Amino acid sequence: MKSISSKKLKGNILIPGDKSISHRLVILSSIAIGRSNIKGILKSDDIMKTIEAMKNFGASIEFTNPLNCSIKGVGLGGLSEPESALDFGNSGTSARLIMGLTASHPITTIFIGDKSLSVRPMDRVLKPLVNFGSNYSLRKDNYLPAILKGSDNPIPFSFELGEPSAQIKSAVLLGALNTPGVTTVKDKFNTRDHTERLLGLYGANINITKKGNVKEISIKGVNELKGLDLSVPGDPSSALFPIIAALICKDSDIMVKNVLINPSRDGAFKVLKDMGADISFLNNRIMAAEEVYDIRVRSSKLKGIDIPRRLAPTMIDDYPILAVAASMAKGKTYFKGINELRFKESDRFAGILNLLEKNGVRVESKKDMIIIHGKCELKRGGIKIETNLDHRMAMSSLIMGLVSKNGVKIDNSETIKTSFPSFYNVMIKIGAKLSKK
Repeated sequence: MKSISSKKLKGNILIPGDKSISHRLVILSSIAIGRSNIKGILKSDDIMKTIEAMKNFGASIEFTNPLNCSIKGVGLGGLSEPESALDFGNSGTSARLIMGLTASHPITTIFIGDKSLSVRPMDRVLKPLVNFGSNYSLRKDNYLPAILKGSDNPIPFSFELGEPSAQIKSAVLLGALNTPGVTTVKDKFNTRDHTERLLGLYGANINITKKGNVKEISIKGVNELKGLDLSVPGDPSSALFPIIAALICKDSDIMVKNVLINPSRDGAFKVLKDMGADISFLNNRIMAAEEVYDIRVRSSKLKGIDIPRRLAPTMIDDYPILAVAASMAKGKTYFKGINELRFKESDRFAGILNLLEKNGVRVESKKDMIIIHGKCELKRGGIKIETNLDHRMAMSSLIMGLVSKNGVKIDNSETIKTSFPSFYNVMIKIGAKLSKK
């Protein structure tokens, strides 16, 4: 796929359902009593891996139309042992959340993945789960395949997050659901809170308190969940691709509808406002226990800023596309506290440097920091970017091509289906010049 210089992006668009919420709705509906109906679910490669896994555990899942999903759960503690290894493809979220779920069930599960997932560390999720009484084995260097034997008699425990990872937190909370007694997770990093919000909706016995800067989430386990009818809000990380495209392409004015704005994930929007972006948040409402807005975006003259470290956990997935915005800003933009980028679908820290440098943007890097020297004009182009099977790097590269002299081509567009299968059609609709060749 290739993108070339574009301007005057116009129109109203819908982006796919939120990936994080879609994963969690599938999992929770699959262990609830009764039937859940989920509207607007993200039907991406990653979500399909979660669906396939939960089917292997015994849940009944079918699509009633392309974006609506009906799930009949097996009830808490009702997971069946899979007959064969579960292949999670490139979906680290699927694998890690389901590791947590199965750790408190008396079953053995084998986790495998594709080349990319098989070089991403899994011990940081599995180590806390041993506290339930589970045990596991991994390939050398702590990579998949993994064999996880869940506990016959799960034990509650108290756990403090040692790093800003919503996946680790969520894995422990999901394991707590089938564990008698009270399991507590302490979170000082303000990580994404979708799991806790949804657990409350499904009827989990959950209690959340704040002690200073530390949030404590406690679950009293073995409390049945009940099926629900819910609509999935639009994914804010996906929304940022057309939003930033509109900000940096001349004479643009777009509306992105039904976008989730969650305090644990809104860092990128705060940063863009501080950079001078013309963004308006309209028509506030509630979907799946989350605030949702329609967002109007117009072309803007951006300025470089020093982004506070504290915001990093609220926008960790968004740095690749923010790097594109920063490259078009006047002055320097500082990305700090971003070492976590090295452990995503690819090494996004290195990927950002590669994308910017190939497009002629001056960039500096230190251990956990990138400094981008914005230039407001990209004179280079006509280049090919290796995506390393990373959907966000792929889409960020294509957005950069919209303001590059001779465009940008990517080596693999199939990876975009991981999170934003309608990306091409959405961008074409607002007038972006993309080619599938």
